[in-house]
This record gives sequence, C-alpha cells and structure tokens, in this order.
Amino acid sequence: MKAITVKQPWASLIIRGGKDIENRDWYTGQRGIVAIHSSAKLDRNEMRDACDMMRGFVARFSAERFELDIFPTGVILGTVEIVDCVKASDSPWFRGDYGFVLRNAVAFETPIPCRGALGFWELPAHLLDGMRAQYRLALAQGVRLDAAAGNDL
Repeated sequence: MKAITVKQPWASLIIRGGKDIENRDWYTGQRGIVAIHSSAKLDRNEMRDACDMMRGFVARFSAERFELDIFPTGVILGTVEIVDCVKASDSPWFRGDYGFVLRNAVAFETPIPCRGALGFWELPAHLLDGMRAQYRLALAQGVRLDAAAGNDL
C-alpha cells in the first residue's frame, strides 16, 4: 500500500478536518486509497499558515483553540482516497501548482508509528495487518466510504 508524508497540521486536517486538497508542486497519476503519514515535526510556521488560511473560510475560527489540539507526528493517521490531480480548484484548501483531490478520509483510533519518506512510498509489510484492523474498526464505528469506489485495504 502507498503512503504519503504530509506536514502537520495539514496531515491531521486531511484525516479529521475536511481538507479535501493536498497541495504539491508536482503532478501525480496516483489514484485510490493511500495512507496519510504525519511528518516527524510540528512546524510552527505551518501551524500559523493553517490558522491564517482557516480564518478565511471557517466561521468562528479560533487559532487558540486549534493550537490546543493534538497533532501526532511520525505516525500513520489514517487513509484517504486520491480521486484526481488538478491544476485549479474551487476548494478553499487549494494553494499550489497541483492539488491532489481527496475523498473518504478514514481516521485511525490509534496512530501507527512509522518513518516517512518523500513522494509516495510503500508501507512496510509488517504494518499492514495493524492498519487493516484500524481501518475495519473505523468503518465499524460509522465511517463510510463511497461504495462506488470499490476500494478496500
């Protein structure tokens, strides 16, 4: 299974914050379910940028409250489906040369520690059973993927 490392707080916003675009300066033909891995460090500049962005479209946004949240680092947070790669989007999250269009995020109850890498990378085989268990648990707790996608871990 493929994974992609995303800086915090963006990784958490993809998995549990409704971020439907991942901005990159490169195109991808990757489609389907991928694991979202959070980077090893929480960058204060990225946190400030996320707060500035959300002030523009989240009613009653509170940076103080947002920054009190927990942003795990160096872990697999869950999965998301990449359905397209675009050069323009109406999404308020779009801010790059390319945007990976994301759908059907599934948050893991317990993040899975793992080292990341640049670009898309293959998850170590020894993590897959734990990921499958977390995925099934999330689905049993009410998360539903688009049935038309036909994807499974």
